[in-house]
Amino acid sequence: MDPLDALRAVVGGQHVLTGADAEPSLTDWRERYSGQALAVVRPGSTEEVAAVVRLCAQHSIPIVPQGGNTGLCGGATPDQSGAALVLSLLRLNAVRSMDLDNDTMEVEAGCVLQAIQQTARDAGRLFPLSLAAEGSCTIGGNLATNAGGTQVLRYGNMRELALGLEVVTPQGEIWHGLRGLRKDNTGYDLRDLYIGSEGTLGIITAATLKLFPLPVAQCTALLALGSMGDAVAMLTQARHSLGAALTGFELMAGDCLADVVRCFPQQRLPFEGESSHWPWYALLELSDSESEAHARERFEVVIGAAIESGLVQDAVIAESVAQSKALWHLRESIPLAEKESGKSIKHDVSIPVSRMDEFVTGTNAALKKAFPGIRHVIFGHLGDGNLHYNVARGPSLSEAELLGCQYDVYELVHDCVHAVGGSISAEHGVGQLKRDVLPRYKDPVELALMHRIKAALDPDGLMNPGKVLTSD
Repeated sequence: MDPLDALRAVVGGQHVLTGADAEPSLTDWRERYSGQALAVVRPGSTEEVAAVVRLCAQHSIPIVPQGGNTGLCGGATPDQSGAALVLSLLRLNAVRSMDLDNDTMEVEAGCVLQAIQQTARDAGRLFPLSLAAEGSCTIGGNLATNAGGTQVLRYGNMRELALGLEVVTPQGEIWHGLRGLRKDNTGYDLRDLYIGSEGTLGIITAATLKLFPLPVAQCTALLALGSMGDAVAMLTQARHSLGAALTGFELMAGDCLADVVRCFPQQRLPFEGESSHWPWYALLELSDSESEAHARERFEVVIGAAIESGLVQDAVIAESVAQSKALWHLRESIPLAEKESGKSIKHDVSIPVSRMDEFVTGTNAALKKAFPGIRHVIFGHLGDGNLHYNVARGPSLSEAELLGCQYDVYELVHDCVHAVGGSISAEHGVGQLKRDVLPRYKDPVELALMHRIKAALDPDGLMNPGKVLTSD
């Protein structure tokens, strides 16, 4: 039987898409990568996923798993050969169960992150992963890239937020690993192996997620800062004073917020005069288990002391939920303003917080010297050392001129990251974008071990080929 006919028999003809119907799944969100596919297949259950994988193994058809297609490194986009099958998990979108005494929920890979957050909230619980793309990204993609977001400082990334997985192996077997246990010391931790593997070792079809108590109150503040050094010092002070109650510490360059206000005039900085022109801003969030008054009092004490010492130049504490949302909306609009302003050269890097000032100051100077006319678009999750260190064009550069030097910019920035003991990927993954440069920065023994694991679990190389690891 023809492979496409066999696939139609498994999932139904309407769920095997070809031609124009398949096109939306063939280009990534940033429109950086575009490919071709034999078909886009949309199974409706884990058993159907396993049957599709067995058929692909039988016919040596490569598989590219895909969720919400919001990735930034081309990890869910097929190549130009047209030989691969894109396996969409969007129909696997059920919340299978909740165990409130155990503070867990079992969800399928195609569940949209925002829907999971709301389901948890409706049950009086918190699922803390929060991303700019949460309205369209899926939990399967979040797991595949070990996503982080704005609350890693308190709750950790996806490896910390998932207790168990259900996975379809490259041979079409189903690993039933959906245990809701905090302790399970019975061998190798396969869960952590599959999380962050970007679909190159198997297909995550479901997960058991951790839930947390809903905070009684949350306070948000926007701080104006004179330097990166002041931002790091403020983070240290806030962590010491607030402990686990500090759930967010987002760093934004002043230029980023200026872009937001320029692109979206309905938004504005809540400062007047000089305070709207500082080089750095930080968005802090405090979650409290007692009361709104207790949360605000703690916040005011910490921020007041920082202002008195000169560490913080000005501050605005949100007076309402609406004001808090408006402050967060400024932060969340930075990627949208960046896209509105034209293409840029993006970096998702992880830096030891203690060396953040050194990295930013040194890299900024090196880039300005090597590439006159560029400008910096820097923001990120300072609390966990994750910086979105992006390079855009100034008025004297065309977009083509900027993109013409992108690989030299990547090399300079990544070399600077490596020099301070950082990582070239913090939360976006490797995908196609960083695959070929990974050997330059990865320990050779570590890289060799990764190749051995890939060869052991996927000996035919059919799972998301061309992603994460080079073929040699």
